[in-house]
Amino acid sequence: MSIRKHTEDICAGLNNEDYSVQPQVFVSPPKWHLAHSTWFFEQFVLGNFAKNYSVFDEDFAFLFNSYYNNVGKRVLRPNRGLMTRPSVEKVYEYRAFVNEKMTEFLASDLSRNVADIIEIGLQHEQQHQELMHYDIKYILGNQATFPSIENNFDFSQKNIPLKFISFEEGVYEIGHQGDNFCFDNELGRHKVYVNSFEIADRLITNQEYIEFIEAGGYQDFNLWHAEGWDFVQQNELKAPLYWHQVDGEWHHYNLHAFEKVNPNEVVKHISFYEASAFAAWKDMQLPTEFEWEVAADQLDWGKLWEWTNSAYLPYPNFQKAEGALGEYNGKFMINQMVLRGAALSTSKNHSRKTYRNFFHPDMRWLYSGIRLVKHG
Repeated sequence: MSIRKHTEDICAGLNNEDYSVQPQVFVSPPKWHLAHSTWFFEQFVLGNFAKNYSVFDEDFAFLFNSYYNNVGKRVLRPNRGLMTRPSVEKVYEYRAFVNEKMTEFLASDLSRNVADIIEIGLQHEQQHQELMHYDIKYILGNQATFPSIENNFDFSQKNIPLKFISFEEGVYEIGHQGDNFCFDNELGRHKVYVNSFEIADRLITNQEYIEFIEAGGYQDFNLWHAEGWDFVQQNELKAPLYWHQVDGEWHHYNLHAFEKVNPNEVVKHISFYEASAFAAWKDMQLPTEFEWEVAADQLDWGKLWEWTNSAYLPYPNFQKAEGALGEYNGKFMINQMVLRGAALSTSKNHSRKTYRNFFHPDMRWLYSGIRLVKHG
């Protein structure tokens, strides 16, 4: 139950009014996360395998299903913030109810299939814990007074020149191997040919990104993908998300405070478009996800998810599971880019070199950063 408790701990600094807000379509209210990660166990474990189980509330499957078409209709994602009911208190009652029923169920003999579904449920909840970090920051960071809540993430970066680690061309094996848990999108271990490359030994800092801004990076269309340039123009972007210029100096919202940008922290809340434009300005590139995985054992990673130059596609022999759980990853393998590594907001057991995170290239609210590569 430690994973279940941690989800609630993330909400410790919130007021009740914070739980139901949805300022953008890509943001889900904290109340919805709390209920959805509970519904997952009710839907896929208790409802299917626990004897004489009665659901907590018949409406909750409709209210808190996310994208599982196989299990019925649901509230559309843009409308999650319209739900003032059920109350926050009722959602916590729901969590306590399902926790109690799961504790009773876990005392029985479990098949390997059921144990695997429970494992997926726990991993799924940890993914939502990370999304809650993003969503809570977005909810609070777009308020006029920049509310302060506890934040212990240390994004500091040594102020040292970039160094590059060289890798020879060759055929490398990519993908998960072993008996420990992984998601289906990591499977299909296979060989890839990789040209020689050099990869930076650290992430890009705020100071380096400020140099890009001051050099006119957001005004030079030559640096940007066409879609990225449209994104910059339509949204009038001039800096990373949460950055504001006050009296000629850059400030940003960092949960615990609205403060001056620390030049020696890694630059974060960067879209793929911005990461790619910065790389072009440096006459370099972003690594492919294969280059990143080849180099991973020699990299210091874990502060931010790192954009790669790879589209999110299935590995050879990728197979979706039957039914609703088959919707978990496969159907999202279109129009998204892969990120590798992990962030300070990531659960430790999700921090592995084969983990494939993925988002649309315009997303900035996640903890994302930049690592560069050189070729030839």
